[in-house]
Amino acid sequence: MKAAFAIAAAAAATLVGATPTNIQARSSGTSSGSLPVVTVKGNAFFAGDERFYIRGVDYQPGGSSDTADPIANVANCKRDVAEFKKLGINTVRVYTIDNTANHDECMSMLADAGIYLALDVNTPKYSIRRDQPAQSYNPTYLQSLFATIDEFQKYDNTLLFFSGNEVINADNNTDCAPYIKAVTRDMKAYINSRNYRKIPVGYSAADVESNRYELADYLNCGPDYMRSDFFAFNDYSWCDPSSMSISGWDQKVQKFSNYSIPLFLSEYGCNTNKRTFGAVAAIYGSQMTPVYSGGLVYEYVNEANNYGLVTVDGSQLTELPDFSALMKAYQGTQNPSGDGGYKSSGQVSTCPTESETWQVKDFTNMDLPAMPSGAQQYMKNGAGTGPGLTGSGSQEAGGQSTTTATPGSGSSSSDSSNSSTSASAGAASSVHMGEMSMAPLVCAGIVTFFTLVGTTLL
Repeated sequence: MKAAFAIAAAAAATLVGATPTNIQARSSGTSSGSLPVVTVKGNAFFAGDERFYIRGVDYQPGGSSDTADPIANVANCKRDVAEFKKLGINTVRVYTIDNTANHDECMSMLADAGIYLALDVNTPKYSIRRDQPAQSYNPTYLQSLFATIDEFQKYDNTLLFFSGNEVINADNNTDCAPYIKAVTRDMKAYINSRNYRKIPVGYSAADVESNRYELADYLNCGPDYMRSDFFAFNDYSWCDPSSMSISGWDQKVQKFSNYSIPLFLSEYGCNTNKRTFGAVAAIYGSQMTPVYSGGLVYEYVNEANNYGLVTVDGSQLTELPDFSALMKAYQGTQNPSGDGGYKSSGQVSTCPTESETWQVKDFTNMDLPAMPSGAQQYMKNGAGTGPGLTGSGSQEAGGQSTTTATPGSGSSSSDSSNSSTSASAGAASSVHMGEMSMAPLVCAGIVTFFTLVGTTLL
């Protein structure tokens, strides 16, 4: 999320086989409508046998000035879902929720409108700090994430979980990447251990050109149990009027052409000039759909940075010109016929090597921090009641991990076969026990304040 959240009270949120494992649906305990669950096949999402493209908006009314749960407010949901239907979207991204609140009515309204939820599991007080990743990666933090999974796994229109957003936002804090990947690993392990349907888990990266591809490869290298199920990034390089070549999107399509998991834009919509959303035709056009699975426009409610589609003043909602422009762009752009040229299988990525823009020294190749010992109980017993938005926070709660994980230690028993699968070239296979991570010292002092869901200004 953009700089509207830059003054939030907490830190930035976090967060092999030759053929990637397909993520198949398992029926959930509670249905939020008649929508089919979305699964991963190769480098694409599918709703049943039909290719699923994300057409959506980022939805966090109030921004950093009002950290609240938009899908626990039934009156606002009713108001906004009507607008979502006018736009013709099928997905909303929500950055902050209260994992103690009831979401049945709003999730049902979204489902009835054909809309899925892409959910960030971190909150301002329960998130990974980029200056202290090891300290903030602790049992209290994971309990909050797992409680959020408990709350939303029951809805068939829960599309995916973001394990983190824009934690890495520069070349000099890439050493925090192992903690992002560890959180993804832990969330996948928790979903499996609780016998939930396999809701995809992945990461939303900042609009940082210099290390975007290294991060994408890093999150997609190693055995399935530790790899992301998808990769998303925030991209503001298409500024109307533009084109595939002017924006550089043609080069990104080429660079990601062999990427083996779904890829999409978690934020887009440059507002340097008047927005006509010409990017929509490109994203859902035949040049991009073999590689990309859609995107989310930033953002629904207008804040100080003027990216909004509507303004809200009390109970009064006003559509802005950008609302009509986006609605027109969606109406004029159909999805490609058939499967859009997706790849049903592909090679997992090779873990990136150290460079000036990629410095991950303490956990090399496939090495990751071990899950904090105090969090292991949740795999067997469940997370219990979450802290909601009023808890005391997790960043300094203690109990951090101090060792490197042994191979396969992040997988549940149902995934144990994946831990022995050979990885792509460059993957480490040695076992390390009891090593102290130096990443917090490397990352400390990098930033002076932290963000909930995004720190990059255009």
